[in-house]
Amino acid sequence: MVGVLQSWDFSAGQYAPDVREIAASTIDRFGADEWKAVLLTNEIHGHLGIYSTIGAKMGLYARELLGSPLSVLSFAGSKPPVSCLNDGLQIGSRATLGHGQIKVADTDKPSVKAVFTAADGQSITLCLKEQYARQIEKDIQTGVNLDGNSPAYWQYVRELALKYWRDWDRKQLFKQ
Repeated sequence: MVGVLQSWDFSAGQYAPDVREIAASTIDRFGADEWKAVLLTNEIHGHLGIYSTIGAKMGLYARELLGSPLSVLSFAGSKPPVSCLNDGLQIGSRATLGHGQIKVADTDKPSVKAVFTAADGQSITLCLKEQYARQIEKDIQTGVNLDGNSPAYWQYVRELALKYWRDWDRKQLFKQ
Protein backbone atom coordinates (compact mmCIF):
# COMPACT_ATOMS: atom_id res chain seq x y z
CA MET A 1 0.00 0.00 0.00
CA VAL A 2 1.41 3.38 -0.98
CA GLY A 3 0.87 6.29 1.36
CA VAL A 4 0.02 9.83 0.35
CA LEU A 5 3.65 10.92 0.23
CA GLN A 6 5.75 9.55 -2.60
CA SER A 7 8.90 11.10 -1.18
CA TRP A 8 9.96 12.97 1.89
CA ASP A 9 12.02 16.12 1.80
CA PHE A 10 14.83 15.61 4.30
CA SER A 11 16.38 19.03 3.78
CA ALA A 12 17.49 20.15 7.19
CA GLY A 13 16.18 23.70 6.76
CA GLN A 14 12.60 22.66 7.44
CA TYR A 15 13.31 21.46 11.01
CA ALA A 16 13.75 23.26 14.31
CA PRO A 17 17.46 23.79 15.06
CA ASP A 18 17.64 21.01 17.68
CA VAL A 19 15.97 18.51 15.33
CA ARG A 20 18.15 19.68 12.44
CA GLU A 21 21.19 18.83 14.57
CA ILE A 22 20.30 15.13 14.78
CA ALA A 23 18.69 14.70 11.35
CA ALA A 24 21.52 13.29 9.25
CA SER A 25 22.98 10.96 11.86
CA THR A 26 19.57 9.67 13.00
CA ILE A 27 18.40 9.00 9.44
CA ASP A 28 21.70 7.27 8.66
CA ARG A 29 21.49 5.12 11.79
CA PHE A 30 17.78 4.22 11.94
CA GLY A 31 16.44 4.95 8.46
CA ALA A 32 13.87 7.17 6.81
CA ASP A 33 10.87 5.16 8.05
CA GLU A 34 11.70 5.82 11.69
CA TRP A 35 12.52 9.45 10.97
CA LYS A 36 9.14 10.01 9.33
CA ALA A 37 7.25 8.07 12.02
CA VAL A 38 8.77 10.05 14.89
CA LEU A 39 8.32 13.38 13.09
CA LEU A 40 4.67 12.69 12.30
CA THR A 41 4.01 11.32 15.78
CA ASN A 42 5.33 14.42 17.44
CA GLU A 43 3.39 16.68 15.07
CA ILE A 44 0.09 15.02 16.01
CA HIS A 45 1.16 14.71 19.65
CA GLY A 46 1.76 18.45 19.91
CA HIS A 47 5.30 18.34 21.25
CA LEU A 48 8.45 16.28 21.05
CA GLY A 49 7.78 13.75 23.78
CA ILE A 50 9.53 10.78 25.30
CA TYR A 51 6.76 8.18 25.33
CA SER A 52 5.32 9.21 21.97
CA THR A 53 8.79 8.77 20.44
CA ILE A 54 9.19 5.37 22.12
CA GLY A 55 5.73 4.40 20.79
CA ALA A 56 6.71 5.28 17.22
CA LYS A 57 9.86 3.17 17.54
CA MET A 58 7.87 0.27 19.05
CA GLY A 59 5.15 0.37 16.41
CA LEU A 60 7.64 0.49 13.56
CA TYR A 61 9.61 -2.41 15.05
CA ALA A 62 6.44 -4.50 15.36
CA ARG A 63 5.60 -3.73 11.73
CA GLU A 64 9.10 -4.83 10.69
CA LEU A 65 8.65 -8.11 12.60
CA LEU A 66 5.07 -8.90 11.52
CA GLY A 67 4.34 -6.81 8.45
CA SER A 68 1.16 -4.81 7.91
CA PRO A 69 -1.69 -4.50 8.64
CA LEU A 70 -1.54 -4.83 12.41
CA SER A 71 -3.95 -4.55 15.26
CA VAL A 72 -2.62 -3.32 18.59
CA LEU A 73 -3.61 -3.74 22.22
CA SER A 74 -1.77 -1.11 24.26
CA PHE A 75 -1.21 -1.30 27.99
CA ALA A 76 -0.16 2.36 28.24
CA GLY A 77 -3.49 3.42 29.72
CA SER A 78 -5.19 6.73 29.12
CA LYS A 79 -3.32 9.09 31.45
CA PRO A 80 -0.11 10.93 30.56
CA PRO A 81 2.76 10.55 30.51
CA VAL A 82 2.77 6.81 29.68
CA SER A 83 -0.42 7.05 27.59
CA CYS A 84 1.51 9.27 25.16
CA LEU A 85 2.92 5.97 23.89
CA ASN A 86 -0.44 5.41 22.16
CA ASP A 87 0.13 8.30 19.74
CA GLY A 88 3.43 6.81 18.64
CA LEU A 89 1.99 3.30 18.40
CA GLN A 90 -0.62 4.51 15.92
CA ILE A 91 1.88 6.16 13.61
CA GLY A 92 4.67 3.59 13.89
CA SER A 93 2.41 0.54 13.47
CA ARG A 94 -0.12 2.21 11.14
CA ALA A 95 -2.87 0.77 13.35
CA THR A 96 -5.14 3.73 13.96
CA LEU A 97 -8.16 4.55 16.07
CA GLY A 98 -9.96 5.58 12.89
CA HIS A 99 -9.56 2.10 11.46
CA GLY A 100 -10.44 0.46 14.78
CA GLN A 101 -7.10 -1.33 14.83
CA ILE A 102 -5.85 -0.08 18.19
CA LYS A 103 -7.36 -0.60 21.59
CA VAL A 104 -6.13 0.59 24.98
CA ALA A 105 -6.50 -1.86 27.84
CA ASP A 106 -8.23 -0.53 30.93
CA THR A 107 -5.46 -0.84 33.49
CA ASP A 108 -4.54 0.66 36.84
CA LYS A 109 -0.85 0.03 36.14
CA PRO A 110 0.00 1.53 32.75
CA SER A 111 3.15 0.19 31.14
CA VAL A 112 5.18 0.60 27.98
CA LYS A 113 3.83 -2.63 26.55
CA ALA A 114 1.67 -3.62 23.59
CA VAL A 115 0.46 -6.75 21.84
CA PHE A 116 0.65 -6.62 18.06
CA THR A 117 -1.35 -9.01 15.89
CA ALA A 118 -0.91 -9.43 12.15
CA ALA A 119 -3.70 -10.26 9.69
CA ASP A 120 -2.48 -13.89 9.57
CA GLY A 121 -2.95 -14.23 13.36
CA GLN A 122 0.73 -14.05 14.31
CA SER A 123 1.19 -12.07 17.48
CA ILE A 124 4.02 -10.57 19.50
CA THR A 125 4.17 -8.68 22.76
CA LEU A 126 6.73 -5.91 23.04
CA CYS A 127 7.68 -4.30 26.34
CA LEU A 128 10.27 -1.62 27.05
CA LYS A 129 13.33 -3.21 28.62
CA GLU A 130 13.72 -2.42 32.30
CA GLN A 131 16.98 -0.48 31.97
CA TYR A 132 15.36 1.97 29.53
CA ALA A 133 12.21 2.30 31.65
CA ARG A 134 14.34 3.09 34.71
CA GLN A 135 16.38 5.65 32.75
CA ILE A 136 13.24 7.44 31.59
CA GLU A 137 11.74 7.46 35.10
CA LYS A 138 15.00 8.76 36.61
CA ASP A 139 15.38 11.46 33.96
CA ILE A 140 11.77 12.61 34.27
CA GLN A 141 12.02 12.74 38.06
CA THR A 142 15.16 14.87 37.74
CA GLY A 143 13.23 17.32 35.55
CA VAL A 144 10.29 17.44 37.97
CA ASN A 145 12.64 18.05 40.91
CA LEU A 146 14.49 20.83 39.11
CA ASP A 147 11.69 22.64 37.32
CA GLY A 148 8.26 21.24 38.18
CA ASN A 149 5.64 21.69 35.48
CA SER A 150 7.21 24.75 33.90
CA PRO A 151 8.44 25.77 30.43
CA ALA A 152 11.95 24.73 31.56
CA TYR A 153 10.63 21.25 32.40
CA TRP A 154 9.06 20.86 28.94
CA GLN A 155 12.31 21.99 27.30
CA TYR A 156 14.11 19.34 29.35
CA VAL A 157 11.62 16.68 28.18
CA ARG A 158 12.21 17.76 24.59
CA GLU A 159 15.97 17.42 25.04
CA LEU A 160 15.50 13.93 26.51
CA ALA A 161 13.20 12.90 23.66
CA LEU A 162 15.77 14.08 21.11
CA LYS A 163 18.52 12.17 22.91
CA TYR A 164 16.47 8.96 23.11
CA TRP A 165 15.41 9.31 19.46
CA ARG A 166 19.02 9.82 18.35
CA ASP A 167 20.65 7.21 20.61
CA TRP A 168 18.21 4.37 21.27
CA ASP A 169 17.95 1.62 18.68
CA ARG A 170 14.41 0.26 18.28
CA LYS A 171 15.86 -3.21 17.72
CA GLN A 172 17.46 -3.10 21.19
CA LEU A 173 14.78 -1.25 23.23
CA PHE A 174 12.13 -3.94 23.60
CA LYS A 175 11.85 -7.44 24.95
CA GLN A 176 9.43 -9.93 23.44
